[in-house]
Amino acid sequence: MERIDHMKYLPDMEVLEDSDIGERVVRAMRNYDYSKYTAADVKRALSAEYLSPDDFGALLSPAAEPFLEDMARRATLETHKHFGNSVLLFTPLYISNYCENHCIYCGFNCQNKIRRAKLDEDGIRREMEAIAKTGMEEVLILTGESRKMSDVEYIGRACSIAHEYFKNVGVEVYPMNTDEYAYIHECGADYVTVFQETYDSDRYEQLHLAGHKRIFPYRLNAQERAVRGGMRGVAFAALLGLSDFRKDAFAVGTHAYLIQRKYPHAEISFSCPRLRPIINNDKINPKDVHERQLLQVMCAYRIFMPFAGLTISTRERAGFRDNVVGMCATKISAGVSTGIGSHTEEESAGDSQFEISDTRSLAEVIEAIKGRGLQPVLNDYVYV
Repeated sequence: MERIDHMKYLPDMEVLEDSDIGERVVRAMRNYDYSKYTAADVKRALSAEYLSPDDFGALLSPAAEPFLEDMARRATLETHKHFGNSVLLFTPLYISNYCENHCIYCGFNCQNKIRRAKLDEDGIRREMEAIAKTGMEEVLILTGESRKMSDVEYIGRACSIAHEYFKNVGVEVYPMNTDEYAYIHECGADYVTVFQETYDSDRYEQLHLAGHKRIFPYRLNAQERAVRGGMRGVAFAALLGLSDFRKDAFAVGTHAYLIQRKYPHAEISFSCPRLRPIINNDKINPKDVHERQLLQVMCAYRIFMPFAGLTISTRERAGFRDNVVGMCATKISAGVSTGIGSHTEEESAGDSQFEISDTRSLAEVIEAIKGRGLQPVLNDYVYV
């Protein structure tokens, strides 16, 4: 198969001619040399009231590893200063796992032999009702990246149904043009999550062999198009373990920082996913991103952008998730299944994207949060 140029936009992709944020992020990542930082640089960053991007780089460096307890204490102070003792809960809902991309690390990739499924509107409604009955008030709608099987109108209808049951509706789907983001926002979507996977364009090209996702700059500018389309919030992430995790984390923080400065009204949040085993490839795991490194990244995000939300997913084990809420994480998923239709059926109609680690119900996660003296919150936004 002839591979298309991963840096060249396809005809249906919107180009933001008036923005240089993507180029600035990539340039900053390439210039980031984490080996140059010293213990003195880390101490300076930890003592600063407001961190510069260079201070952020120091906290992500190997020199900061001996200061992880100091970082955790500072992160805890910032979290409690800006979020109190509240922890927001949500549930992801996968409505389709059809995908047109060939990403070698993903269970949904088009070359993987899995059970494919797509919920119709009745199926989406049944899943929404089942989730809402648990008391959950925020849902994140996910699909595989197939415009043919999950077109914008289909996603919009799912958002409209979700808006009937939930106070907050997020989407984690393929990147869209500004007018398409505006459409699904009008249908009920409040925020958009996009994993860049890796900000290293060369590594990105090696991992994404075919499909629209192969186009690196289009994905890189998705959050800016979403904000321009009226979305209240945007979330940023790299899939830690695909490339140099320190450089990727630095790029994530830089990207969020630049979007926040350009669009100060936008609500910014981070996710910190690590690689997980997938169907037909249980050997996929983060090779150099262990829990200490993950915690370092999360604390660095919190200290650098103290107002930003920070989500910890069920990719991580229950004990780790419980330890980071209130310290640096402000949002946690619960009652999670990554299969299609699995909230109402004993066996899902379609296979999962990856294996989750924390399988606890919403009630169990709520009790764990309360056990740490924190306040579980099911909704933090009210329309007037």
